[in-house]
Amino acid sequence: MTEEYKKIISKFLSLVLRHKPQEINLTLNENGWAEVEELIQKSARKGRHFTREELEEIVATNDKKRFSFSEDKTKIRANQGHSVEIDLALQAIIPPDFLYHGTAEKHLASILANGIQKMNRQFVHLSQDTDTAFKVGARHGKPVVLTINAAQMYQDGLLFYQSDNGVWLTDLVASQYIKL
Repeated sequence: MTEEYKKIISKFLSLVLRHKPQEINLTLNENGWAEVEELIQKSARKGRHFTREELEEIVATNDKKRFSFSEDKTKIRANQGHSVEIDLALQAIIPPDFLYHGTAEKHLASILANGIQKMNRQFVHLSQDTDTAFKVGARHGKPVVLTINAAQMYQDGLLFYQSDNGVWLTDLVASQYIKL
């Protein structure tokens, strides 16, 4: 499987496991898990052909660790970023003092006025380091990295979660917790 095709399949997996399982009539359970065999078969019907071994390679080598298998590898799910309603069964945990959010400069005025909102996702996504946040922001335009006072948010009663791939999640970051 070429790197190009792995990228195509990874984007396709993001689509059907995070946003539109109906594209291939895929069933996700309440925690976002899909049966691997069903995914492979229904993907092939839509022209996206891959084997179980190739799927395992995509999951293992994905630089953002977007997907996980169940312990017995019969199920797969996206680690975060869903726009469909699922329960990732995450446990609230204490965040580090500061987290970071990468965005495009064009969104800065709105964020500083209204905070960071989850938009069509289940959570706001935050990074533990500035390099990752910078890369996220660069995907959307001229990047800006915002510093989030996560310790103060937590003290004020806001909850934080961490996905299996290390992304920090919360419901909303109000503007008073944001620093340029």
